[in-house]
Amino acid sequence: MVFPLLDKLAIAGLHAMDAETAHGVTIKALKSGLVPACRVRQDPRLRVKLWDLDFPNPVGMAAGFDKNGEVPDALLKLGFGYTEVGSVTPKAQPGNPKPRVFRLPSDEGVINRYGFNNEGHAALRARLEGRHRQTGIVGINVGANKDATDRVADYVAGIEMFADLASYFAVNISSPNTPGLRNLQARDALAELLTGVISARDEKTRTLGRKVPVLLKIAPDVSDQEMAEIVEEVLAKGVDGLIVSNTTIARTGLKPDPRRDEAGGLSGKPLFRRSTIALAKARKLAGPDLPIVGVGGIDSAETAWTKITAGANLIQLYSSLTYKGMGLIGEILNGLSRELDKHGLSSLDEARGMNADAWASASID
Repeated sequence: MVFPLLDKLAIAGLHAMDAETAHGVTIKALKSGLVPACRVRQDPRLRVKLWDLDFPNPVGMAAGFDKNGEVPDALLKLGFGYTEVGSVTPKAQPGNPKPRVFRLPSDEGVINRYGFNNEGHAALRARLEGRHRQTGIVGINVGANKDATDRVADYVAGIEMFADLASYFAVNISSPNTPGLRNLQARDALAELLTGVISARDEKTRTLGRKVPVLLKIAPDVSDQEMAEIVEEVLAKGVDGLIVSNTTIARTGLKPDPRRDEAGGLSGKPLFRRSTIALAKARKLAGPDLPIVGVGGIDSAETAWTKITAGANLIQLYSSLTYKGMGLIGEILNGLSRELDKHGLSSLDEARGMNADAWASASID
């Protein structure tokens, strides 16, 4: 097993740099092929079939890592069952001033306030067109420009630009780093947004002859009433799934650290409990059929299994790789197989939501 040693050396080297520089170095290493492919054990019990997609396993790379679609295929070769590029906005934008990402090592957390920095629709489309011979599930996370006067139009533009290239769409209205963006989670604004997005997708369906699933990515900080309204709108408008959740603006329980009060969204281990409770509440409200992607604080096979038993069909991770390295993917997959053995189950679907009641009633603190 070469991965544990490589991971330890790579993590030590990357942590000697500031967090954003380390991220850029990682992207360059993946592009150049310096990060070796990982042959994960293929367990057919871990396959997940949703919409018209066949996921080889439920573990995906969350949006934010590969903002500009530079390394989707390199990530898939590491063992991910799928990956999500973006968030991408119609126009390129620089995001917020640096520094804008901060590690919290004692909590294994990360705070970022990137602000949808990306190269825009045209640059992403050019890259994705260049992978036309590649296979694998690549979702596209669409956002709105900071200076947009009509944010719904920005999301619609994303659907129209990428419908022929996306395996699925994630509509990101939950980043805390674009002023006012989370206001789109309010019922009236959300209804308008979803109507526009689904109409655009349906129009593209008629042209392409295939329906691209649309998922809504929400924050973990919504109230119970807001969550109920979000789920009602998702079901009413025919949205294909939820992604729960984005980063949190809460700072509950963090250890002393001069960076813990930096503005931005908190991810990593400190997000796990809050996001898992939100996931379970969404599952209880939505019922058993709506696909839900569980995100937030997954850093082990145990936490991955917890997300699934709280109600997730698929899972995503990102921040934990900062502390655990790429070998974590195989560790999670092997651990999920062991959990199925332990519980005598033949698929992850049999485990999904088995602990949703308990998590939905749990307290965040």
